[in-house]
Amino acid sequence: MKIVRKDLVPGGPGSVKMIPVDSDDLWYAYNLIAPGDIVMAVTVRKVLRESASGGRDAERVKLKLEIKVEEVADYDKVGAVLRIRGKNILENEYVKIGAFHTLELELQRPFVLRKDVWDSLALHELNQASDPAASADLAVILMQEGLAHVLLVGKSMTITRSRIETSIPRKHGPAIAGYESALSKFFENVLQAFLKHVDFSVVRCAVIASPGFTKDQFHRHLLLEAERRQLRSIIENKSRIILVHTSSGYKHSLREVLDAPNVMNMIKDTQAAQEVRVLQDFFGMLSNDPDRACYGPKHVEVAHERMAIQTLLITDELFRNADVVARQKYANLVKSVKDSGGTVHIFSSLHVSGEQLAQITGIAAILRFPLPDLDDIEM
Repeated sequence: MKIVRKDLVPGGPGSVKMIPVDSDDLWYAYNLIAPGDIVMAVTVRKVLRESASGGRDAERVKLKLEIKVEEVADYDKVGAVLRIRGKNILENEYVKIGAFHTLELELQRPFVLRKDVWDSLALHELNQASDPAASADLAVILMQEGLAHVLLVGKSMTITRSRIETSIPRKHGPAIAGYESALSKFFENVLQAFLKHVDFSVVRCAVIASPGFTKDQFHRHLLLEAERRQLRSIIENKSRIILVHTSSGYKHSLREVLDAPNVMNMIKDTQAAQEVRVLQDFFGMLSNDPDRACYGPKHVEVAHERMAIQTLLITDELFRNADVVARQKYANLVKSVKDSGGTVHIFSSLHVSGEQLAQITGIAAILRFPLPDLDDIEM
């Protein structure tokens, strides 16, 4: 996210003018914008004008709209569009004050966000969004014979860039020639998707993952073709292509990729890697020393009252609560845990680890000391 202008008081009012540069930025905007905020952006609207002949012509005009947000309606991560609805509060000749309008925030189009209170969560999202290291950290080709997914693991989300399916006949008897030909066609399609979606100037490494030997066969095909066609991006970055064993070529196997030590070493300081590591620590604590781990809003709240939280894990979904009081409660919890010397990890619900945390209420904590009586409190 490119921050053009920032004029705000932490914990108080202010405005920020920003330009979304990639789809991760629109996800941050989705988390930042809340009902009651004011958003100003240039939009295009169709208006009817009287023509000289007395008829009415439709014309598209550019206009500046300022709306008081009532709903963050829809985030389309594939189309990279964020839609927000609200009432217009800026007088102009085409849209009456108080009229409802849907603003579409898109890449490379500036907008201004005004808030009455920039709480700790909003400031966290803003800092994350404006981090110059923002990028897709990892490209992953998850495959098995006849199926491949090309995924980009970014700072705040995992995007499926391509899905390739090819029918591959059995390898036995007279069908062997058909098998070789189908496999070769499948590898060529995956190679084309690799060239289109994997940009080594952005990602730290590319992982080819599969059960069995499919990853090794494709890796060999990739390097041979790179030499034959002189594909510089692959030849120059072959040391950044890592092979990992997974149980399948389906998207749920991404968790196995992120757990792999050789991948973790390449992306160890990225948000996705930190989330995976912290979640592993939490589940490890839950198994080995259950009195020093808890989850669920009530148990976490009680643990915090007793100053016991060492690490707080929380999903960004909890902050998009339409209930302002609930949002403020979580904002205060995050600030208070930090103030008392704890660490806080805000998980993206669009990462595989965020999905895992959401399955156990979206909030959990690793504790400084055991609290065995937490189990007696109803969640």
